[in-house]
Amino acid sequence: MKAALTSMTLALGGRVTNVAQMFGGAWLLFMEVLRDVWKKPTYPRLVIEQIYQIGVRSTGLVLITAAFTGMVMALQFGLGLEKFGGKLYVPKIVSLSIVREIAPVFCSLMLAARVGAGIASEIASMVVTQQIDAIRVLGTSPIKRIVIPRMLGCLIALPLLCFLGNIVGIGGALLVGVTELGLDAGFFYNKVITTITLLDLLTGVGKTVFFAFSISITACYFGLNVKGGTQGVGLTTTKAVVVSSMSILISDFFLTKLFFVLFEKA
Repeated sequence: MKAALTSMTLALGGRVTNVAQMFGGAWLLFMEVLRDVWKKPTYPRLVIEQIYQIGVRSTGLVLITAAFTGMVMALQFGLGLEKFGGKLYVPKIVSLSIVREIAPVFCSLMLAARVGAGIASEIASMVVTQQIDAIRVLGTSPIKRIVIPRMLGCLIALPLLCFLGNIVGIGGALLVGVTELGLDAGFFYNKVITTITLLDLLTGVGKTVFFAFSISITACYFGLNVKGGTQGVGLTTTKAVVVSSMSILISDFFLTKLFFVLFEKA
């Protein structure tokens, strides 16, 4: 019994240590990025390439997710509220939910799955094949050539994708509202316009800035710290996706609370 308790305590302590080491390492990487991002030389071509890889190539995935999420939400709320005569409130509820929560979180989760996995596996492969060491030997910082372009690309692309997701998600809800719920298109549109404010848009898009840092820094950290050779690349990719997805969901709660305190009570 004592031996089992000791073993469990050591295992728990090891996990806590690993988590603390991970957060500490990611924070140190973030501080190093902030220190080097202002220094020359800069690589705008690499940033543009990452905007294409992260943003343009993820557009289809994000828009399909946003469209069908909006359609499902409109259908669920419409059928549920119809029993209580509240079907007319569907445009307000769905549009606010999409703009404030659904579009930012779902777009970020899609990018964490696609882009986070890609960044982590790419960098991990470069570490395993000693390409990162070669970059250092040539006198170039891997942070500036590898990490910063991916962070800036994610930081630029994710808010834009979220904005597009808002439009497509509300469009999907409008389609279902007209075809399935029998709502007038003009009524739906007017309710959306009068309900959503600039603050709602900024709150939702503002969250994606924090989510972009979470996705890019987490993926780069796990990629740079891959262990176990080529076999560790797959494990590193899995860790990057899981941790970045969890950080998005956890930080969403605190960001929602923060924005409420800052803006709603002001």
